[in-house]
Amino acid sequence: MSPVPDPDRDSPSDFGPLGFQLVLLRRMADHQPGLVEDALRELGVDRSGMREANRRWQAMLHSPRRRGAGARYRSVLGPPETVGERRIGDLTFEALTWPVPLWPDLRFEVLAAPGGAIWNEWLVRAPGASGPDLRTAGDLLPWSCTVDEVARAFAPARPMEGTAPTRWQLAFTTPEGDRVAEFTWGLFQRLL
Repeated sequence: MSPVPDPDRDSPSDFGPLGFQLVLLRRMADHQPGLVEDALRELGVDRSGMREANRRWQAMLHSPRRRGAGARYRSVLGPPETVGERRIGDLTFEALTWPVPLWPDLRFEVLAAPGGAIWNEWLVRAPGASGPDLRTAGDLLPWSCTVDEVARAFAPARPMEGTAPTRWQLAFTTPEGDRVAEFTWGLFQRLL
């Protein structure tokens, strides 16, 4: 009988929560290579493991037999921790969240429109977890805050298109002046 895999420590040949965290890190490595190296050490994976996880994720996304995004996340991350509704303007979305062991105070959130199309997928603060106190540009530290937290702290903020899928930019004003922040998977990476 084969051992039961640990969902938080899947091997690179299994694609589960560990593989998914490596996919998140792969896109973040462009802006925060030092933090990514630290995270890889914490996860016990090297850069080649991260690249392989990203290759497998891309293969899942582009497979002719690919699953819908909601089913894909459930197959990789298991049942969602929470399922609820979120209204944005006139639209109601199904909001699904999963824990991300690398960032215990965050959740990976998927917003699905009626019919199952994914409208948004990113990291958000976990319910009950306290976020950073954001008052100045100096408070914006890499990986410390989410898009929503920065938008609320420096309202009014203007969303902007990012440089790639899974990247967002946000324009806002701090006491020091106008700023643009870049986020990957919803997590702050850097000021531009």
